[in-house]
Amino acid sequence: MKKIFLALALFAATVSFAQSDKYVSAMQVRIAALDSTRDVAALNDLAAGFERIADAEKTQWLPYYYAALARINSGYSISQGNTGGMAAQLDPIADKAEALLNKAEALSKDNSEIFVVRKMIATLRMMADPMSRYMTYGPQAAAALAMAKQLNPNNPRPYLLEGQDKFYTPPQFGGSKEDAVTLWKEALVKFASFKPADPLAPTWGRRTTEYFLAQAEK
Repeated sequence: MKKIFLALALFAATVSFAQSDKYVSAMQVRIAALDSTRDVAALNDLAAGFERIADAEKTQWLPYYYAALARINSGYSISQGNTGGMAAQLDPIADKAEALLNKAEALSKDNSEIFVVRKMIATLRMMADPMSRYMTYGPQAAAALAMAKQLNPNNPRPYLLEGQDKFYTPPQFGGSKEDAVTLWKEALVKFASFKPADPLAPTWGRRTTEYFLAQAEK
């Protein structure tokens, strides 16, 4: 009888391991793809894939997080070169990303990475119509950024995003290329020592920081 129980326990452990291994593998493939594309169709496909994984796993926050991030990146790609009047296109993307991120936060409270994406969502909403939305979404973006820093001072991604804000904001509204460079250099220092919590945890942003810093220092 003991041998039967042991065999059943080993079988259950093997099945559990196999399922976990499959989850990790599926996530890693999609995370690598997310890090290497800004194509809108590809990002939407990745978001849908992450969402399917999230709905299957149910207790993992990272698939919902990456689904939200993919949606937001698609919105950023759509908005490139536009200066407003895009609410009809960008608001549904922000809404979808926010719904996904809310699911991630329900599974992982007080998470710096989630507040990084909250900041990105607020920024996307503002970019849809900067002139009329700055007073609403600017403070929301700043508050999310501050919380991301507070929850994990070693997270480099808030410094990347803050540097982008400084770089693209006109000087009369608080922008500064010099401040942007300082923030990006600080981000790179933090990237050098940053240790993700697990193999699927966010590591994105280093190459983007290096790119912006190189452009600013030309």
